[in-house]
Amino acid sequence: MCPITPSHRTRGTGFKLSLVGIVLFVSSFVSSLAAEEPKPAKGPPTAADYDAFVTDSDRDHWSFKSFVRPPIPKVADAGWVRNPIDAFVLAKLESHKWRPNPQAGAPQLLRRMYLDVIGLPPNLDEQSRMSAPQGAAAAANSADRFDALIDELLARPEYGERWGRHWLDLVRFAETNGYERDGTKPDVWRYRDYVIQALNQDKPYNRFILEQLAGDELPDASTETILATGFYRLGPWDDEPADPKEDRYEQLEDMVNTTSQVFLGMTLACARCHNHKFEPYSTLDYYRMAAIFNTLQRPQSGRTDLGLPAGNRDQLAREATRNQALQERQREIDQRRAAVRTALLADYRGKLPAEAVVAFRTAPEKRNEADKKLVQQHQAAFDLELTAAVPEKVAAEIREFERQQQELRAATPDLPRGYFFTEPRPTPPVTHVLLRGKSTAPGTIAEPGLPQVLVTKQPEFPASGGTTSLRRLTLANWIVSRENPLTARVIVNRVWQFHFGDGLVRTPSDFGVMGYPPTHPELLDWLADWFVNEGGWSLKQLHRLILSSNAYRMSKAWNAEYGAADPTNERLWRMAYRRLDVEPLCDAMLAATGQLNRQMGGTSMYPFVPRQILEGHSDPDAIWKPFDERDASRRTVYSFVKRSMVVPLLEVLDLCDTTRSAAQRSVTSVAPQALAMLNGDFVNRQSQHLATRLEREAGADRRAQVVLAWRLTLCREPAEREVTAMLQFLEQSQPAINEHQALVQMCRALFNLNEFAYSD
Repeated sequence: MCPITPSHRTRGTGFKLSLVGIVLFVSSFVSSLAAEEPKPAKGPPTAADYDAFVTDSDRDHWSFKSFVRPPIPKVADAGWVRNPIDAFVLAKLESHKWRPNPQAGAPQLLRRMYLDVIGLPPNLDEQSRMSAPQGAAAAANSADRFDALIDELLARPEYGERWGRHWLDLVRFAETNGYERDGTKPDVWRYRDYVIQALNQDKPYNRFILEQLAGDELPDASTETILATGFYRLGPWDDEPADPKEDRYEQLEDMVNTTSQVFLGMTLACARCHNHKFEPYSTLDYYRMAAIFNTLQRPQSGRTDLGLPAGNRDQLAREATRNQALQERQREIDQRRAAVRTALLADYRGKLPAEAVVAFRTAPEKRNEADKKLVQQHQAAFDLELTAAVPEKVAAEIREFERQQQELRAATPDLPRGYFFTEPRPTPPVTHVLLRGKSTAPGTIAEPGLPQVLVTKQPEFPASGGTTSLRRLTLANWIVSRENPLTARVIVNRVWQFHFGDGLVRTPSDFGVMGYPPTHPELLDWLADWFVNEGGWSLKQLHRLILSSNAYRMSKAWNAEYGAADPTNERLWRMAYRRLDVEPLCDAMLAATGQLNRQMGGTSMYPFVPRQILEGHSDPDAIWKPFDERDASRRTVYSFVKRSMVVPLLEVLDLCDTTRSAAQRSVTSVAPQALAMLNGDFVNRQSQHLATRLEREAGADRRAQVVLAWRLTLCREPAEREVTAMLQFLEQSQPAINEHQALVQMCRALFNLNEFAYSD
């Protein structure tokens, strides 16, 4: 949906809801409706008509202009500055005569950094290793130790699991198609594993983009890069659309919308039916992008979604040659077995009843129901007789062919199967602008291209690449080129957002006129320039820069004066107070209880879902795999995501909408969350496990149990008043409940503390 905001022609940044504002808005809206399509004197709109919609003043918007690294500002308190980020943040604060918050305490910063980078809390040994005495010298030493910790955390495989989930939100990852049947997407988990592995390898972000948009068109295409193109196919799919032609354009819209928002921060999909009402994006711009993706086709068999072998041309050719050789050996094996079978049945002297022998002699396509039943009943016995009847010479020949098959498979293993689109023909279909977005109303032809506001000259799209059109590779190369200022700005803003709670641009997928302007424009451009030139497109280098700043290490303490003037913290005077996403929240419980299964990758796990929910579906036994607690204790990123039935705990704790790109998750506070955390199966099960761990590791000493519980859940020593309160609770709980159950209730209370649900 397009935002309900003023026309982009007014260059407004927002408005207050008042009678005057409503009148102005309605007037603007009516005017924009009248100007939805260019109005030439004769005939349908032409490409020139659409391009005239974009003016030079449109190109003057801050995000469309090239970035130039600004100078690092001078500040009065230079001692607070650990890197250029701090200088930009402090300069803005000092301009208002403000001071940044002091640094967070070591235990709080430790837990923040662990949960932020790897999505897991520090264990007992890691907490002990980072504990340090107090004092000025100790504080300096602590800063150095936290710097060293950054590299340690970024090198851990859990980093890719945590930050991979952020990317999966952006690309609308789910494992089913949605709609009525909500069929499973075959092998789509391999895309998730590709993302996690790419982040752990610190694959340069520009290469990360190239692989997802055009991994099959790269000169060095491989299984990995082809699996990456699953990016396009992750969205919902109606396997039985009422209007297949209209549905085709729905799929194209999904690709245009996701690509433009994720990589460019543009709401281009709003221009499908008419020129964008508020942004300088024409309908032709939309269909230029659609033409790039119109070459892609979905592998399917009727209503069945298909996966494919993931390999480049050479790999596929080798597998095809191998398969032909395997089939030849199999034919030889089948012929020999068939000859023995025919001979056995022709002069049968075995123990099968006569009517069964007649059934086996009858060709399969000519068997009646009685014959089929007899064959099924006696198949095992007949197979034993057939094996015994094979002459040794024939058996040796069969063994030799089977040995050759094993050698062929060993020399050329099966390619992994993946979930991605294909380009079956190098010659692209013609794409038309659809008047009012209707497939029945084609207008002017839309050649592949980029939004006119971003280019002074459209790039050259090749006629054909031999096996593909190379349109997607052309697009991807432009997206990562220095001619495009959006890509670097958008990704550094996203990384900042996931560290600080809000981006420097607080509409992370909308850098257009109707998006929020950056709170620190010079810092944003400095980061974008640094990321490309000094950082080498390395996300880990960007993390390292941010995490080592004093801006990141500020406490979350409230300042009434600052809060009154800047309640949303746009000036960055403190670290934001934000609740954990559902994945690190669940994973932190598993880590505290000792139940966390560290197995990485592979097919998804199935968390517990109450039977009552499954019974609401037509086939409750097939919709969800049986609960296996060991497997379901893997990290939450590996949960099976079914669009028509999201796991209740994940849904109630604000898992993103998987039908479209999600730049930010909603953070709600509703009653079902409290019910899930107090009475839900997962939390109660983990409370039992944690109580058992406390008894096992702390023994019967109640004080030791309380101290250990605090360290496992909150990553700090409890205050004496907290110990006293818990010991009193445990004492007073008896004889109503036994000692173990009292400990379980204490553990459940800890999991429900705000301090547990927030990083620090």
